[in-house]
Amino acid sequence: MADPVSWFGIERGWEVVGGDGGKLGTVEEALGDPERDIFDGLSIATGLLGKPRYVPAELVREIVEGTVRLSIGQDELGRLEEYDEPRADV
Repeated sequence: MADPVSWFGIERGWEVVGGDGGKLGTVEEALGDPERDIFDGLSIATGLLGKPRYVPAELVREIVEGTVRLSIGQDELGRLEEYDEPRADV
């Protein structure tokens, strides 16, 4: 069994699996404030044509090298909001 890692180590492309072990998608981006060590959640890609979904931090059950495990399954993931990237102030 792999050792847990910090949210700081999450990388784009890591596998995201559900509570039942089924693959849900891949990490697009870890979201939060690294300066204050506040993990907000994840943006995950669920397919080639679908928009990324926002997964709040409280649904992340475990983070190990290469994999993020959620406490929800495919049905619940489909009910989460699409992730709209914040606009950069110009």
